[in-house]
Amino acid sequence: MSESPAEHPPPQDGPTAEQLVEELQKVKVSDLLVHTSSLLASLAFGKLAPDVRDLEQARLAIDALKALGPLLDEGPRRDIQQVVANLQLAYVEAAAPSAEA
Repeated sequence: MSESPAEHPPPQDGPTAEQLVEELQKVKVSDLLVHTSSLLASLAFGKLAPDVRDLEQARLAIDALKALGPLLDEGPRRDIQQVVANLQLAYVEAAAPSAEA
């Protein structure tokens, strides 16, 4: 006896829409803010690298981190404030005239 394709649907390559909604409902916004802050910090440091040096994008990432900082819980907030301070120092060094030569 042959089976019709409707009896065995093809396997899916990824999660269903329902699964994605279920996962999003579990996510805490505070965790997403910390993750986003970490990603922005990495991008900012990368944009300050001598071989890439994109000061405009680095400044945008630094400003975004400063804006997100007050929304974070105390522990992550302190960490991000330190990262912002380090990024600001790195930005000043990268923007210095001697850095371009």
